[in-house]
Amino acid sequence: MPDIASIRADFPILQQEVHGKPLVYLDSTATSQKPRQVIEALERYYRQDNANVHRGIHTLAERATAAYEQARLKVARFIGAASPKEIVFVRNTTEAINLVANAWGRANLGPG
Repeated sequence: MPDIASIRADFPILQQEVHGKPLVYLDSTATSQKPRQVIEALERYYRQDNANVHRGIHTLAERATAAYEQARLKVARFIGAASPKEIVFVRNTTEAINLVANAWGRANLGPG
């Protein structure tokens, strides 16, 4: 069984209290809270590599693209995907649901 206290400790925002009780956040489909490691990685990215991915040939764009593709590879390995090309990053739950509905749904569902 996971140690909930150590998991909560990774999330700085969960260290606060609301109405005298530890913060509990249940709106993760709208906005997911970030563990410290993600916050630190984002800070590094914005300080050192911030650029459009797959859109430029300058150093920052190349580094940003390499980091993006490395993340895709890590996710593919983590979930056991056959290829990193199977990994599609989307902005939010709504975009993901719409993507599935428009791709898989149109090909596999019909009237009735």
